[in-house]
Amino acid sequence: MTTKYLFFTGGVVSSVGKGVTAAATGLLLKERGFKVAVQKLDPYINVDPGTMSPYQHGEVYVLDDGAETDLDLGHYERFIDIRLSRVSNFTTGQVYAETIAKERRGDYLGGTIQVIPHITNEIKRRIGLAAKETGAEIMILEVGGTVGDIESQPFLEALRQLRNEVGRENCLFVHVTWLPTIGATGEIKTKPTQHSVAALRSIGISPNIIIARADADIDQGLCDKIALFCDVEKDSVIPMKTASVLYEVPLLLDELAVGELMLNKLGLKASKKPDMRPWQKLVDEVKKEKPTVNVALVGKYVELQDAYMSVREALKHAALANGVEVSISWVHSADLEKDKGWDVVKEADAVLVPGGFGSRGVEGKILAARYSRENNVPYLGLCLGMQTMCIEFARNALDLEDANSSEFDRSTPHAVIDLMNDQRDITDMGGTMRLGLYPCLLQPGTKAANAYGVASVDERHRHRWEFNNAYREQFEKQGMVFSGVSPDGRLVEVVELKDHPYMVASQFHPEFLSRPMNPHPLFVGLLKAAKEKAGK
Repeated sequence: MTTKYLFFTGGVVSSVGKGVTAAATGLLLKERGFKVAVQKLDPYINVDPGTMSPYQHGEVYVLDDGAETDLDLGHYERFIDIRLSRVSNFTTGQVYAETIAKERRGDYLGGTIQVIPHITNEIKRRIGLAAKETGAEIMILEVGGTVGDIESQPFLEALRQLRNEVGRENCLFVHVTWLPTIGATGEIKTKPTQHSVAALRSIGISPNIIIARADADIDQGLCDKIALFCDVEKDSVIPMKTASVLYEVPLLLDELAVGELMLNKLGLKASKKPDMRPWQKLVDEVKKEKPTVNVALVGKYVELQDAYMSVREALKHAALANGVEVSISWVHSADLEKDKGWDVVKEADAVLVPGGFGSRGVEGKILAARYSRENNVPYLGLCLGMQTMCIEFARNALDLEDANSSEFDRSTPHAVIDLMNDQRDITDMGGTMRLGLYPCLLQPGTKAANAYGVASVDERHRHRWEFNNAYREQFEKQGMVFSGVSPDGRLVEVVELKDHPYMVASQFHPEFLSRPMNPHPLFVGLLKAAKEKAGK
């Protein structure tokens, strides 16, 4: 079967919901019997987001093979329930790096290297590689950024060329755009969408489908106006009001017959009838009145909640499994160091300390771990959250008052967290951490083993520092349990406190493998303990 291509572009503003729409579309097509693959094309010149601050683009999402990718890949995996690989995300930086490397080797036989055809050819090569490796019947490609950005022009030009090479009948351009509302009149305006489509058409691309997003209801008259001025069929303008529940998006698109519309335009027929009942049940559960448990998320980047996108979603998944609503209180760890924000932490039914890098706010995370340990408050630590739990334990349970991580204090006499041996001589920061899927053996009878219900698991990592084995015996004598270790026993993967309702922390990032229909066991365990603490 010839691979069909769905190209998603964004208009008017960034963060318009293009990634969620692409992910939801992938689910609809998968439910109709097609093998779907997804690829995100990021226009920034960084090789990958691994060295970028979470304040720039939100969390860095890690795949099984260790690829550090855009957070939209988390949406793809959670909605479509697929496991992606590094071919599913590439950047301008990767495209230029590969092209320049070829030029240095002499692969271009002395030719002048230009955006067209050399850069666009490399973009098309990477798209073709993803289609081949995944064996997809339908490839969904999302172009990052907004039409009109100078950075995205080579990508759009490559897609225009690709359309002509694989045949127009095998391609579909879906333009996701924003309809702003004028506050004074409450009027929804289509003019920015018209300009956005005009910019797209100026480079030779006419959208086949326009998905018009707005916070208010979009009436048929507005859709007809967009169709008229943007030269698309009336039934190809899809009104998409902002959903109250993220996981309702596939249902809304399904109600609007978007799946059938796309298949018709691509000349395809569904091999099975979609079953959206599990998603309807999920959304119905979300909307039900339920008791609320409060979780204090003590992080370093809480000003931008997208920095913890997967953590937030994993908490929601676990809340559903426990029949509760989760209310997340965002606490800046640096505030706790200044004795601010403690009222929020003390009112919470559980504390969650996620990952991060650098010394800023670390002492606040350590204080949060101490509060949870001394007051029997359910606690889940992720990556750095596990390390700060161990530092706190060393200082206050083992009386090693100068204990620290060598990441934050190179001269500490008690580096209970230290640089991994294979990381000591590394100078490049990008793509050099312990990244991707690694096995972990669980100790029978521990909270972690009971939560998972299996003897071993595979989890995704992203870190450079690890627990220092020289301190294992001291920690165990004082009640710390090393409930998860690498198969060779060298690396500590999960720690927990013996005499505590639920104080568990992992060196890996469990949030990356949580799914709406299959919540992660460690998050489920946290909210179960929080629910019991709250008496709900």
